[in-house]
Amino acid sequence: MGIRCRLGVNVDHVATLRQVRRAMYPDPVEAALLCELAGADQITVHLREDRRHIQDRDVDLLRRVVKTELNLEMAATQEMVGIALKVRPDTVTLVPERRDEITTEGGLDVAQNREPIQRAIRFLKEGGIRTSLFIDPDLDQVRASHKVDAHAIEIHTGRYAESRSFKERTDELAKILDVAKTATKVGMGVAAGHGLHYYNVLPVARIAEIQELNIGHAVVARALMVGFEPAVRDMVQLLREARA
Repeated sequence: MGIRCRLGVNVDHVATLRQVRRAMYPDPVEAALLCELAGADQITVHLREDRRHIQDRDVDLLRRVVKTELNLEMAATQEMVGIALKVRPDTVTLVPERRDEITTEGGLDVAQNREPIQRAIRFLKEGGIRTSLFIDPDLDQVRASHKVDAHAIEIHTGRYAESRSFKERTDELAKILDVAKTATKVGMGVAAGHGLHYYNVLPVARIAEIQELNIGHAVVARALMVGFEPAVRDMVQLLREARA
């Protein structure tokens, strides 16, 4: 049996539910602890400029209590770099961000935004923080990510997840595989995520070069029905079966 890829659970949507009422609950920090108990290897949160779900308080508390690893998704801005250097997550994943989007709609264009991304990576690296870039499955973006000295990439799997035909899904999976192999060859770590759920995750999880999957909406949605521990355990089991 091969080693399963690591599971990072994104608890943003727990905070989304809380912020609808500006209440004290449900608490994404409590959810994160339940995810860890159930076998999650990492907790992921996205601190957005508009603070629409995760708040600064959440990030501070998570850094204190997370026993696995903390992955902070954020834009490559001066404000966010400053927060990361203060909080010191294990990994920072730089993502594109637009106020009018419901969720992150695509990967970073590293080639066209090289200067701010490279500057953010430099500051984070000096602070001892591992950096990953959230990119579309595009070989040019892998090369650009390598040039700016990122430690790793996270492949945006949205187009694969939204595919409606077998051919489209197969084509998108081939792109993901090519990018994962290319990044591995140049010494970069490889993660993937976006739109993955219990019924489409296996083909991506079978790609040996992918070391980590970050999954949020699907796990939180299932947790509403069965609880966090069963929801996380079920996903961990799928990742284990993928490389059996």
